[in-house]
Amino acid sequence: MRIADVLRSKGSDVATVDPSVTVAELISQLATHNVGALPVVDGGELVGIVSERDVVRRLDVAGPGLLEVRVGDIMITGVTTCAPGDSVADIAAVMTNRRFRHLPVVVEGQLAGIVSIGDLVKARIDLLESEREQLQSYIAAG
Repeated sequence: MRIADVLRSKGSDVATVDPSVTVAELISQLATHNVGALPVVDGGELVGIVSERDVVRRLDVAGPGLLEVRVGDIMITGVTTCAPGDSVADIAAVMTNRRFRHLPVVVEGQLAGIVSIGDLVKARIDLLESEREQLQSYIAAG
């Protein structure tokens, strides 16, 4: 199973955020889109990613003033990405080992989607369920 298969079932629409918006606006967008992280895009280019966890960790240090800080000041840069042809198992291992919950999918430098660890777990469970059903059919036919 490949990342493209995950995107095919979940869709490739990606909500993004501009680095110039405030953390307060970011929080609103996270809630509106019901997501835990947003890729940060500037002029069509992926420049970072920011998650609820990033906000909470900085809120502990900065206090309520963080709400007026720009996303560009708190985002993670040097974003690890994946490609549609990457194996779900390989990307799940990367995400687990590096403690990422969200990974942008990039094709020829352009953001093509985003996958969460939950998306990958669901894909693996669906695959296992399909294999189980095939085995049951094979056994019942034999």
